Amino acid sequence: MNNYKINLPESEIPKNYLNIMYYLQKYLGKLPEPPLNPATMQPAGPDDLVPIFPMGLIQQEVCLDEFVPVPEEVYEIYKQYRPSPLYRAYRLEKFLGTPAKIYYKYEGDNATGSHKLNTALTQAYYNKQEGVKKIYTETGAGQWGSALSIACQHFGLECGVFMVKTSYESKPYRKVIMKMFGAEVDPSPSTKTDFGKKVLAEHPDSPGSLGIAISEALECVVKSGGTAKYALGSVLNHVLLHQTIIGQEAQKQMSIAGDYPDIIIGCCGGGSNFAGIVFPFLADKLAGKIKNLELIGVEPDSCPTLTKGEYKYDFGDTAQMTPLLKMYTLGSDFIPNPIHAGGLRYHGMAPLISFIHHEGLMTARSYKQEEIFQAGVDFAKAEGIIPAPESTHAIKAAIDEALKCKASGESKTILFNLSGHGFLDLKGYEDFLSGKL
Repeated sequence: MNNYKINLPESEIPKNYLNIMYYLQKYLGKLPEPPLNPATMQPAGPDDLVPIFPMGLIQQEVCLDEFVPVPEEVYEIYKQYRPSPLYRAYRLEKFLGTPAKIYYKYEGDNATGSHKLNTALTQAYYNKQEGVKKIYTETGAGQWGSALSIACQHFGLECGVFMVKTSYESKPYRKVIMKMFGAEVDPSPSTKTDFGKKVLAEHPDSPGSLGIAISEALECVVKSGGTAKYALGSVLNHVLLHQTIIGQEAQKQMSIAGDYPDIIIGCCGGGSNFAGIVFPFLADKLAGKIKNLELIGVEPDSCPTLTKGEYKYDFGDTAQMTPLLKMYTLGSDFIPNPIHAGGLRYHGMAPLISFIHHEGLMTARSYKQEEIFQAGVDFAKAEGIIPAPESTHAIKAAIDEALKCKASGESKTILFNLSGHGFLDLKGYEDFLSGKL
């Protein structure tokens, strides 16, 4: 009989995060360029970041150790939902008629329905350790805001969330989850901040963007008098670091399956779920343990950061309050068209993902909404899981690669990260099925 699902016991939850910076320095001999203080154009130091982040996370941002321990309190909470399962997509393979072997790592089996809780818990822990009272953040589709609200509730912190307006209106039940766990939720742009008021004065019908929402969250932190900090759900090194538990688990599960991926795929908005599945395998490639490994990042055609952006220093937010980051960017003032994959509507890409793309260690592609929703429907029919719109980008690429194998007769092994479920994204599916996209 075929094993559709490969589970690991709780004892196999990784006790350390894997730091790709160590492998880049040791085997590639180079690292991404550092963030810059926009006032001095010199590398941003701890003093530049202390008003925004706790020191424990600042240290992780520049850490070059191979492994970073998972805090014990965080590890205990991980046991509630990790390890996450790895599935062999037998039915999808049959539907496609492909000789390819397709696996997916499913991160939707927790209260947030996505991978975001992996880093939210760790960030909340370090803020708690340093006496922070409240954390402000942004959220696109609402998965990150949901995750941070749950994490703050676990550690007794207040949580303020600025949710991109287009998602605030189209995904109302994400707000319910956040409020259920005690978070304050405001649509962005809002009338709560000076920057939000400025955007609304100039663009009353603004759909919002992650860049605007980040600016509003940062403004609240600056005005808090040192009682609040900021948390980011993607982009920064420490966020990507925390997500590597995904790929580490997947390595063990692929070993149980007696297989190793030829191709690994993830959707890309800021880069955290892609990094989570890819970085442990990329470490193997950099260390010379494997030779042939194709990494594919997938983004929406309406926000094609990797495929059409420019690799340069840019601000991480629209109000230009952050340090300058070396990344692929469409410009900090870029406002993507409203799409249902709200978690992918970010103008920039994680510096680490941008770096490995610039170095030729991965490729990127983009798809239109109609294409990814069709892939999501096909996947749901075959595998019985309704995927988040963000995750359907990875599914579409996996299907395309499997069909290439069908045409060539090759039997490649494809692994993708199913980063979340789409139970709270049904408006997008409704619009697709009724031809309203």
